[in-house]
This record gives sequence, structure tokens and C-alpha cells, in this order.
Amino acid sequence: MEDWLDVNKIDELAAHYKALGPFFGLLPPFIEAFLPFLPLVVFVVANSVAYGLWYGFILSWLGTVAGSYVVFLIIRKYGRNRFLRFLTKNKRVKQLIGWVERNGFGPLFIMICFPFTPSALVNLVAGLSNMKKKNYLIILMAGKLVMIFTMSFIGYDLKALLTQPIRTGIVVGIIVLLWLVGKWFEKRIDKRVEEESSTFYQGEDEK
Repeated sequence: MEDWLDVNKIDELAAHYKALGPFFGLLPPFIEAFLPFLPLVVFVVANSVAYGLWYGFILSWLGTVAGSYVVFLIIRKYGRNRFLRFLTKNKRVKQLIGWVERNGFGPLFIMICFPFTPSALVNLVAGLSNMKKKNYLIILMAGKLVMIFTMSFIGYDLKALLTQPIRTGIVVGIIVLLWLVGKWFEKRIDKRVEEESSTFYQGEDEK
């Protein structure tokens, strides 16, 4: 285990990773959009360590934006197909679709910015909503820009994280803070979705 925490070992692994070429840096973040259980943060940190902060960030950002947008387009085209109709029957998904359609750009952008937001759910809801394709691409690019750069900036100097306890503590604190704020925002959105949905359906019943 100590060998894997050795800074020279990290340099060696980063060199091997970089030697695989930029396509390999793009591919894992792209695939993660289809398989959200994969650890996106690991791919982003690996890219930033191997390729440097800026180049690694660009590779990760392009990969995850492309993957998420392809998922969005697939859901947009086939999401209401009878074989995938079960997606729209989920109560929470229904409420989120209506909420996104009523509130649009701002809240969706903030959701995408946070690293711990379930991106698969965001792509699903956006794909099933009536949001324009161009608008979602803009939101996706902007939100992922913030999220991926945050991950890249935190993880690019992995050697320092292993050798400087104070820096490590600060990074851990930032990650915990992002997680807490993300969870708070997610709960707040869920609450507002419930309230707006109740008001909307009451209005429909009164008509």
C-alpha cells in the first residue's frame, strides 16, 4: 500500500497514463455519463495529474460534456418510446420535469455545478422536458466547466496532497463543504418541486 502512496510511483503511473494519449483522457469521462456508478472524480484527477491542470481539465470537460449531451439526445429521441415509458412514470421524475420546464436555466445550471449531483437524473429530466437542445448544451457546458475545474484544481497536485497534511485537510474540508452544500441545495429543490407541484395540480383540479 505504501508503494502506491509514494510520489515517485505516482509520477511513474502518470507517465504511463499520459503515454496512452489524449483519447484515453477523453474516454473515461465520456463513458461515465452512460455508467454513472463509475467514479468521475477519479478520472478527472487522473487526467489533471497526467496531463497537467489545464490540459487535463479540458480533456475531462470535453469528455463529460460530450457524454452527457449524447445521453440527453438519446433520452430526447427515445425516452417516450413505449419500451422506455417507465422512465416517465416515476413521480419524482414527473415533478422534476414540470419544475425544470417552469424554472428553466438557473436552477439546472446550479445543480450541474455540484460534483455530487446525480448527473444521470439531470440528463434524464432534461431529455424528457421540452427544453431546447441548444439551451441544454449551453447549460451543460457552463455547469460542467465549474464542476470539472473544481475537481481538477483540487486533485492536480496529488503529490502535495500526500506530503502536505495542511493542504490535505483543506482539500478534504472543501470536498465535505461541497457535498453538504450540494445536499442542502438538492433537498431545497425537492421541497420546492413538491410545493410547486402541489400548487400546480391544485390549480388544475380547480379548473
